Amino acid sequence: MRIAFALLAAVTCLSAQEKITFTKVFPGSIPDYCFVQVAKDGALVYKEAVADDKPLQAKLTQAEADSLFGMAAKLDYFKGNLESGLKVANTGKKTFRYESASGEESQTVFNYSLDVTAQQLWDRFEQIAQSERAYIDLDRAIHFDKLGVNDALARIEELWLNKELAAPLQFIPLLTRVATHESFMHLARERAARLKDEFTAPPPTPAP
Repeated sequence: MRIAFALLAAVTCLSAQEKITFTKVFPGSIPDYCFVQVAKDGALVYKEAVADDKPLQAKLTQAEADSLFGMAAKLDYFKGNLESGLKVANTGKKTFRYESASGEESQTVFNYSLDVTAQQLWDRFEQIAQSERAYIDLDRAIHFDKLGVNDALARIEELWLNKELAAPLQFIPLLTRVATHESFMHLARERAARLKDEFTAPPPTPAP
């Protein structure tokens, strides 16, 4: 019994990962709640309701995850106050939270921060949220609004061209469905096929 318990504890310890979480509560906005959690290995969880028991899951590249955790480290894992204290417009209650592999937690809450690293991390989490929102919109359009698929694809392409699209490989199944089904407009099929090729293309070889 003791051996089994020890093995279970060891497995739990090995499976535990550092995590950073961004939440934003902004009544009146769409969505009015946003939750983005990233694990050290890039595993991503996104939801738009506190009680959502089927959140959207994706995977960031290790480089993307390392960048986020690097910024968290610069911010001392959110142990300090990031609020500017300035009288600025309400942009929503934002929370950064860090969870260590051993279960220790630290967090900070702010509306607006003057810290450059905090702004960069905030921007990146907003980009991730926009990417997941774009995924949800495309999935919904595929199922319920075929005429709206091209507009949903255009939004994804805009994020891609602006280098703001997170985890592009998560879109491949949806893009494949659009590109290979004649029930979608020709323009949408072409755009989906092009985006699929761009998302799966190998990175360019660095110049010597």
